[in-house]
Amino acid sequence: MPVMTGGEALAQSLYREGVRVVFGLPGVQIYHALDGLAKEPGIRFITTRHEQATTYMADGYARAGGGIAAALVVPGPGLLNAASGIGTAYSASSPMMVVSGQINSDLIGKDVGVLHEVRDQLSTVATITKWRAEVRQAADVPQAVHQAFLELRSGRPRPVAIEIPPDVLSQESDVELLEPGVFPSPAGDPAALEEAAHALASSARPIIWAGGGVITSGASAALCALAELLQAPVITTGEGKGAISDAHYLSLGVARGPTDPLRELFRASDVVLAVGTRFATAMAEPSQQVVQVDIDPEEIGRNHERTLGVVADARVALEQLCALVGQSGRERPSRREEAEKVRAQHHDPATIREPQASFVRALRAAMPDDGVLVAGMTQVGYYSRPNFPVYHPRTYLTSSYFGNLGYAYPTALGAKVACPDQAVVAVSGDGGFLFNSQELATAVLHDIGAIAVVFKDDAYGNVLRDQENRFDGRVVGARLHNPDFVKLAEAYGADGIRVHDAQELERALAKAIERDRPALIEVPVGPMPSGF
Repeated sequence: MPVMTGGEALAQSLYREGVRVVFGLPGVQIYHALDGLAKEPGIRFITTRHEQATTYMADGYARAGGGIAAALVVPGPGLLNAASGIGTAYSASSPMMVVSGQINSDLIGKDVGVLHEVRDQLSTVATITKWRAEVRQAADVPQAVHQAFLELRSGRPRPVAIEIPPDVLSQESDVELLEPGVFPSPAGDPAALEEAAHALASSARPIIWAGGGVITSGASAALCALAELLQAPVITTGEGKGAISDAHYLSLGVARGPTDPLRELFRASDVVLAVGTRFATAMAEPSQQVVQVDIDPEEIGRNHERTLGVVADARVALEQLCALVGQSGRERPSRREEAEKVRAQHHDPATIREPQASFVRALRAAMPDDGVLVAGMTQVGYYSRPNFPVYHPRTYLTSSYFGNLGYAYPTALGAKVACPDQAVVAVSGDGGFLFNSQELATAVLHDIGAIAVVFKDDAYGNVLRDQENRFDGRVVGARLHNPDFVKLAEAYGADGIRVHDAQELERALAKAIERDRPALIEVPVGPMPSGF
């Protein structure tokens, strides 16, 4: 067995498991991990300006299709700062490897107050990680990394974390490096599949509710094939946008609220196929039969009592259901006309909100069909969920139910690292963008050509409107003072552009995409009506 440090074992193990990018921020407790990465030419290290961005970028990288990236942070405040991104990845079922430093092994648990000490450090991220492990010997590093990737590549993908003390990273030892595991996608139980297929084949008016699990498993083609076989219209969640192209005649998009015409069609359906989704926002009628396909058995029936469950990888299960339903030989009449009518009602002029609608149209017009939009927690981002057409999987990213300000721009940077040949655009408000505006420096340093579109209303606009409307005009904490965003971008070495309407935004964004370098487009706006 070769002799190497724990840091070298970490770098080589990550490479063997397929990691090609590490997003990190250096610090004294992880020096030997960084030295190991310096000796591993196959891994690109991207330095961020805040630990929060390490995990946002790793999440964006994974969800845009780059594979699993690692985030590397110092212990204590480093890991705690990274927790926002870990929680976002957890909510979105996104795979992420988090490596944290620790204090020296002989001081762990002593509470002596050494630098970055946190008692029972991994417990601080226990509720937002799938699996965690402490590594206390250099020889154990490969096995810890190997087990982490077993968790990442099997079952429901969610973040994992390991911590390694600095003395373990520097320790030299005989180390046995391990080969990566092979993890076949799990198929469903044959009896459960037969029952599900019978319910679908027998249905008169089936409908599909598709979530992010369809995209994670690469199940879009199988979803379209089954939808066409059943002539079942498809409603997606925000995380499921792109599971079926919005150009497809059976794609209905994202339902807005309880009175949306999509809900009426949904409730009039006798069988609902829910795939890769918690089904938490569907609001199905108690009498409706739901067939739920999910890789996580805990999700089956969680949000609807009358549920037939299939625990399986979404792609494999949909392919199996296609074959079984096809055996019935039943030919169904096209529901194109019905779907088009409901889609038109869904986009009725009465539901249009300006200026959000014009801005969303401008974004779509300027971006290529395969461009990636990261929709921040801001008013144009909210409006984009039901109104921004998406044509490919992995090209619309949200913060899922975590709903956190500040994630959009660093997530877009990670997505651009994963997809350097695609346009990547982050939509932020002025308040949210300043959570991570310093990552403009990261974009310039590493030549990451993601584009930030910042809507500037000098307020947490949604909060301001709600306070004014609900509390007799009393406003606390919602008004903001902002920098000149154009000058801020230019100070970092990025392109800074200011536009004043949707037409100017479309032209400026198209030009920025063509230039393919770090850029910020500031859009001064006034108060906006609710887009919900």
